[in-house]
Parts: sequence; C-alpha cells; structure tokens
Amino acid sequence: MNIEPLSKAIYEKAKKLGTETIVLKFCGGNDEGHLYVETTPYNAELESAVEDWAWTVYEYNGAGDGTDYGDTITYDLVKGKASTEEWYHVVQSQMGATKKLQLANDDE
Repeated sequence: MNIEPLSKAIYEKAKKLGTETIVLKFCGGNDEGHLYVETTPYNAELESAVEDWAWTVYEYNGAGDGTDYGDTITYDLVKGKASTEEWYHVVQSQMGATKKLQLANDDE
C-alpha cells in the first residue's frame, strides 16, 4: 500500500496536541474494508478527524475470499517518517489420520 501525504491540517492539529504517532490499521478479507486509527497519546477527536481524512485519500474495499489481511501505515511525527506494514493470515494444512474405508450397513 502506498503512503499518502498526511494532511497539513491534520499534521498541525496533531503537533499542537503533542501527538507522536498516527497509525492507520486497514483490514479486510470479507468484502468489507475496515479502518482503525490510533494516536499516541490517545485523542478521540483527532482520531475521528484522521479517519475521515484517511477514507478520502485511501481506497480500501476489503475484497477477498474470507481470509483476513491488512495494511498498517504509521506516521511518526517525531522522526518525520512514515512506514507501511502488510499482514495476512496463511492457511496451513496438516495431514490427518488415514484408515481403511468402511461402509455402514444401511439395512439396519
């Protein structure tokens, strides 16, 4: 996922509040995209403003086969950097038991 430039208005508001990081956690997999916003320190009003802004600049529909996946974007206001992380669940299969095929007597 590409990192979009942070809104100047969001940045200025965050800096005024002493915000160190803004984290966008996108997740999907079931044909619905979800976004969870976290700020450090926590500020509900800022998180709401970030969520509104993020949905205008990021497209995330969550399409998939039911397997969860997601993208995390972290805006580090202290270091002046932004980074991404991608995650997904992997289906692993393991061979179970094997035995001779048996048939039930349907007449009973």
